[in-house]
Amino acid sequence: MGEIVRQARLHEREALEDLQLQASLMGMEDRAALLANPDAIDLPTDQIADGNVYVCEADGAIVGFGVVLPRADGQAELDGLFVRPDVWGEGYGRVLLEHGAAMARMWGATQLHVVANTQAMGFYRACGFQASGTVQTRFKPATTMVKAL
Repeated sequence: MGEIVRQARLHEREALEDLQLQASLMGMEDRAALLANPDAIDLPTDQIADGNVYVCEADGAIVGFGVVLPRADGQAELDGLFVRPDVWGEGYGRVLLEHGAAMARMWGATQLHVVANTQAMGFYRACGFQASGTVQTRFKPATTMVKAL
């Protein structure tokens, strides 16, 4: 595919939040809640500055980004994974997921956790995640999933 994955830069924050909103609005289940609560889309600058946010570029344009955070239990959390809707199905989500898993392994994590929205559960299952429970999110309960690293 000719993509590159690199750390996000602070000046890209607004563009990444826009990409997140575009991708998130594709899910009809959360669309009304997101439109009513635009503050729900927030990429903290400290996550970018700390190197936890990474982007995938193809042909010089950002096609997606991911956020992996260390957890208190020594494991890792895939806190965000967003791909531009116009390139869904082209493999960029898997590229981003694998990069996040590699980051987590570098930290010594043996598991990668994610809170999956309904439309992403099939993707996560195809990538080796298994349902592990539920958690209350800002808008509704969601499935938690885990992948062994």
